[in-house]
Amino acid sequence: MGGCFSKPKPVELKIEVVLPEKERGKEELSASGKGSPRAYQGNGTARHFHTEERLPAPHPYAGTQDCVEAAVCHVKDLENGQMREVELGWGKVLLVKENGEFHALGHKCPHYGAPLVKGVLSRGRVRCPWHGACFNISTGDLEDFPGLDSLHKFQVKIEKEKVYVWASKQALQLQRRTKVMAKCISPSAGHSGSTNVLIVGAGAAGLVCAETLRQEGFSDRIVLCTLDRHLPYDRPKLSKPTCDPGLALPSLGPRASVAKWNSGCLALSQVGCILQSLDAQPEQLALRPKEFFRAYGIEVLTEAQVVTVDVRNKKVVFKDGFKLEYNKLLLAPGSSPKTLSCKGKEVENVFTLRTPEDANRVVRLARGRNAVVVGAGFLGMEVAAYLTEKAHSVSVVELEETPFRRFLGERVGRALMKMFENNRVKFYMQTEVSELRAQEGKLKEVVLKSSKVVRADVCVVGIGAVPATGFLRQSGISLDSRGFIPVNKMMQTNIPGVFAAGDAVTFPLAWRNNRKVNIPHWQMAHAQGRVAAQNMLAQEAEISTVPYLWTAMFGKSLRYAGYGEGFDDVIIQGDLEELKFVAFYTKGDEVIAVASMNYDPIVSKVAEVLASGRAIRKREAVSAAQQDRRYVLAHRERILSLHAADLGRHAGAPGTEAKPWGQVPTSNFPGSPTREPESSQCLPWAAWLTSREALAASRCSPPKASAATKGWPWRQDRPCLFSCYWDWSPVGALQHIRHYLKIKTHTFADLCDFHCNWANTREGETGTATECSMPHQEVWPVSAQRR
Repeated sequence: MGGCFSKPKPVELKIEVVLPEKERGKEELSASGKGSPRAYQGNGTARHFHTEERLPAPHPYAGTQDCVEAAVCHVKDLENGQMREVELGWGKVLLVKENGEFHALGHKCPHYGAPLVKGVLSRGRVRCPWHGACFNISTGDLEDFPGLDSLHKFQVKIEKEKVYVWASKQALQLQRRTKVMAKCISPSAGHSGSTNVLIVGAGAAGLVCAETLRQEGFSDRIVLCTLDRHLPYDRPKLSKPTCDPGLALPSLGPRASVAKWNSGCLALSQVGCILQSLDAQPEQLALRPKEFFRAYGIEVLTEAQVVTVDVRNKKVVFKDGFKLEYNKLLLAPGSSPKTLSCKGKEVENVFTLRTPEDANRVVRLARGRNAVVVGAGFLGMEVAAYLTEKAHSVSVVELEETPFRRFLGERVGRALMKMFENNRVKFYMQTEVSELRAQEGKLKEVVLKSSKVVRADVCVVGIGAVPATGFLRQSGISLDSRGFIPVNKMMQTNIPGVFAAGDAVTFPLAWRNNRKVNIPHWQMAHAQGRVAAQNMLAQEAEISTVPYLWTAMFGKSLRYAGYGEGFDDVIIQGDLEELKFVAFYTKGDEVIAVASMNYDPIVSKVAEVLASGRAIRKREAVSAAQQDRRYVLAHRERILSLHAADLGRHAGAPGTEAKPWGQVPTSNFPGSPTREPESSQCLPWAAWLTSREALAASRCSPPKASAATKGWPWRQDRPCLFSCYWDWSPVGALQHIRHYLKIKTHTFADLCDFHCNWANTREGETGTATECSMPHQEVWPVSAQRR
């Protein structure tokens, strides 16, 4: 059995603690099992520190030469509930105003570096726009996950109506703060066979549990054991990009830099996409460096497989025969990937992608060759997206009709599938693998039940997972019919002193009427690990976080919050074809989940509403789907008149000036009309009318019934952005307009339609044509007719 240290060293804990009145006089067990008034209270009710038990926390303002102070704004520059990113020295600070008070914090999320100013401010905390982590604006402390570190909090003062911020130069550079933790004093004395807290599983749940115990003052022995050969690492990065596509930062190379980052000694501004997902090395994925575990006395036993749990005697047995007694136990074993059961399943170069070594081998084998991914869930699609730049060909095999169908729905799944097809990914849907064929023992072909044969040099299988709880079957710890560990809101199992967290548990989801669910999300594992630790310390905490996940493919990020299993309707806002949308998943009259792409921070907003305990009704989602459009209509003249002259110049018209009502003469655009423009030849910017009314407003006759116009699905409910009449073929100008609107008006252009009537009288053209500048899932052809 390996470990963070070569062998478990004998441990004897001699720590003086102060017990509360109700606990005094009780005899507690020390590590040796003998009664001792000096032993740490097992349930954690005593949490007294000695100075030497803590790592010294440097004062944030050690000297004036190490600090910077400046006026960053006027007190009236921010309203209550507003945030602003302000310059301070050579760094930046997030300035927040709530309830009349100003707060200054680090401006980037310590998780992946998201700009918090683009996040959501609510209930005294700011939520990250990318992955949903929450930070208390009064303390900077991390309140919800993912991530391990908190924000720096800077001093604020008001003088002469100006807001001053005082900050440590080092804190401005680091942008992350690790909470002060207790240390474990462990002189050797021959008690390596017992520990106060044993954590089985070193994923997010296990690590957060250990850190939370230390943050709360727990100074007894903690042992963390894992099947992996590595210290706890960021598993999502095996298939996801190392940083969010929304963040472009320089990359790092040396291993030492990664260790500095993890220990909080490297500025976030210096950290970028270290390596892209499957290429990353274990030390580059590490959540904490080895020095962190040594400093805080968290023992990590690697390649340590637990085979038996004896709850009566509070003892576990490892595969190599090593036995370890415990007082409190956390079970966070995670899950085991499902494998193929077809003929030839034993051939080489077929992977389930569980370790960094698996990921590295997949990339190496796929480079310039043929890759097949079985399964179109998150793991499979992330791997397929990444391999498109490495492999000669990438194929995806899936039993469902569309990717993500059960999770994101048919429409969203098809939109994402189209994105993959545009990036040369070949799909084989509604089929399964029937055989893996090898040449000299190595994979060569994948045979499908549809009789198709796909060339393959490497295959990644992502068809789901099962809880890794087989070792608990004879333990007395309850398992459900699928092998999951049922726990209550406090992450307690049916056995006192035994807790469980992570992918292997089912727990009551508070905002879904305490429905027992399994949610194998990275963020949820963090939250469950903390709740388990708090209840080991008798703090009576309950799990209440809103599930939040993310994925990144082809430079686009998908966010998701809630629990959408069993949804019966999907309400789409935005443009699926452009992959700029929000999808509300409803069941009955209630919104139970939301997904978005290129629509930040809508998912974080919804997560914050759900976290507050308020239900979102379906009618609210329907209304929200029209919100941007109503805003545009309410501000149509202001929005469009601001850009009228610019549009003319962008199209190549020198000196264009807006006419009354924001009309721009078409004569100012490229080309030469046969005569001076009439009113019908202007762009009526304020004509935000229905399709038929828009044509009338621009004095253009409606389209005549013909073979070209037959079947056009005219709609009455979508506003027309503008309509125009051209006296020449305007193809070039239309391209300019389309590009300009996409840049200048952003979502406004996506919500409306563009009508253009034209006739090329110079060349004597007759007939009809169509043109549409705004792609939309349900857009209809724009009328174009001969005058």
